[in-house]
Amino acid sequence: MRSRTANRSGIVIRRRVTPAGDILLSLLTPQGKLKAVARGGVRGPLASRLNLFHHVHVQVYQGPQNDLASVQQAVLEGALPTLAQPERYAFAHLMAEFADALFQEGEFSEQAFELFAGALRGVAHQPDPEWVALVMSYKLLALAGFIPQTAHCARCRAPDPQHPDPLGGQLLCRDCAALPAYPPDALEFLRGAARRTVRASMDAPLPPVQRPALWRALERFVTVQIGNVQSWRQLVPYVQAAPTP
Repeated sequence: MRSRTANRSGIVIRRRVTPAGDILLSLLTPQGKLKAVARGGVRGPLASRLNLFHHVHVQVYQGPQNDLASVQQAVLEGALPTLAQPERYAFAHLMAEFADALFQEGEFSEQAFELFAGALRGVAHQPDPEWVALVMSYKLLALAGFIPQTAHCARCRAPDPQHPDPLGGQLLCRDCAALPAYPPDALEFLRGAARRTVRASMDAPLPPVQRPALWRALERFVTVQIGNVQSWRQLVPYVQAAPTP
């Protein structure tokens, strides 16, 4: 008979407390996303272990009539306390929401887990968490198969587009565009974000004045391709920091 108990190691990417005091969780693990509930967890010893962004080892039980696995035990394996800082939290929360939307339950993806874990460490420790989040957001999207069209105009398919697409977050040719072209460095980043290595992107950060346009492009692309992401509200200062190029 198949065992109803399983052990998983993963990162908490979503956490919600119900009025009854249960903790509803989503964890990203190497075996895929896992949804579970810690019954009465908010009043017990599990509360401090099952915080957002914590890396935990959990034992879960899946009853025959239960849609959600129940957390029986949880051991904290790692925490990144600097993610609580306002200038880092917003970026970590955005990537956690991406991971929750992009990766499915039971979909084995050790690469997704390692990429997301590395993204959180970068946001937690690097002196430029905004650039880390921008680079890693595009990498997470690419890993899930969502890659912006950059070789051809998103409307007429003309080659070598260089202008922002305010509706879809991709690129438009001069004839289809209503906005000025991206600066050369920003255009190069957009064209290579999916295939360029993380190290190469991190070694060539764009100046802050060029980043708001990239955040706006990312927001529109994600909204069209995936759906509404609540975390954008926390990034308003970055998205609106400068006029569109």
